[in-house]
Amino acid sequence: MKDKVTPEGYLFTRKYTNYVFMLLFLLYMFDYVDRMVITSLFPFLRADWNLTDTQCGMLVSAVYWSIVLFTFPVSILVDRWSRRKTIGFMALLWSIATGLGALSGTFRHLFYSRSAIGVGEAGYAPGGSAMISALYPDRKRAWMMGLWNASIPLGSAIGVAIGGIIATHWGWRHALGIVAIPGMIIAILFFFVKDYKTIDLLKEGPGIGKLKEHKKIRMSIADLFKEFMQKPSLIFTYFGMAGVVFTTTSLLTWLPTYFVRVQGVRQEFAGTKAGVVMLFAIVGAPLGGYIADRWRKKRINARLMLPTITSLLSAVIMFLAFSVFNGQIQYLLLLSVGISITAFISAAAAVTQDLVHAGLRAISYAIAVVVQNLLGASLGPIVMGAISDATNIQTAFSLLPIALLIASALFFAGSFYYEKDLTKVEKVNLEVVD
Repeated sequence: MKDKVTPEGYLFTRKYTNYVFMLLFLLYMFDYVDRMVITSLFPFLRADWNLTDTQCGMLVSAVYWSIVLFTFPVSILVDRWSRRKTIGFMALLWSIATGLGALSGTFRHLFYSRSAIGVGEAGYAPGGSAMISALYPDRKRAWMMGLWNASIPLGSAIGVAIGGIIATHWGWRHALGIVAIPGMIIAILFFFVKDYKTIDLLKEGPGIGKLKEHKKIRMSIADLFKEFMQKPSLIFTYFGMAGVVFTTTSLLTWLPTYFVRVQGVRQEFAGTKAGVVMLFAIVGAPLGGYIADRWRKKRINARLMLPTITSLLSAVIMFLAFSVFNGQIQYLLLLSVGISITAFISAAAAVTQDLVHAGLRAISYAIAVVVQNLLGASLGPIVMGAISDATNIQTAFSLLPIALLIASALFFAGSFYYEKDLTKVEKVNLEVVD
């Protein structure tokens, strides 16, 4: 059965659209539970296997290296084959890989299982972004991206907090085994949702005949290349996202360790304390999307101006938190960073979808994933670990705001090109298939 997009701009009925969104939200949440639970297990792994901070950081970076390698092939399957099937298979893979980590006997075995998690997670951000861009009307894109991305801090907070609690009482292997189960269940449910028809890669051809009627023609390889490389605002957005992700991944990875070493917090409470900071990011992502969509009615490049402002604000707050204040004031500042630092993601993610052909949305976000994981998420934990090994964890955190300043400058540069780049995007209607 085929249906056209509803008159209100929703892909399905609102009720069914929201059901699909809920599954996408839960999958992203368990994606990050499985990804970040390892950070609260560092002290237990160090005690069992005598690991260095750099090795601990590699267990996080392994996920992102795999994502970098596999996100393009998987995103092509998303755009050209099936969103539903690709997402379902990938979610099953990362959940199973998480559970297998509990059976690791050496650092190398655990590193391999963490790499397999990244293979599974490689297609989810591009696939989920493409689905949400199709599910909801353009006027709500940043807002819904914000709600969806709120699952990242929620999942991260749950993973960090519950990992430390389970490991303290039953051991780190139980922590990995338990968190793997929910993702498997949601993945199976996703195989049964509706999807939209794969979009032909067509563009407006030259006018023909006396009336200069335009005919759709197939996009060439050169056209596909131009879709990404001839839009400066898109390129600046990709690299700006990398700067913020470098910072957020470093926080997610090392904040529990910071609390243990610098403040003397007990390990079972350090993960929870760091998790609360991450939990505040639940406010930042949807709030940023809401503000960006409202502001866009008056300023077309608002989806790039907002990340410019929030990244700069976060850099200032983090500098004050790690270089000026301590105690309760420091923690309050960190809680506010939890809100401000994630406000960028909804607007920036919407930009990666705004500026490309609808049949290339997953690939567009895949490019963002590669850039932000290669230069951001995979580098952050290792760079922070290396600085900590060479100096101390305090110094590593004091230098971290520099990445946010770079990100803010990149978003600001991109904002000058956004409106012109938006006029280059082909308009496409979507169809629903069971």
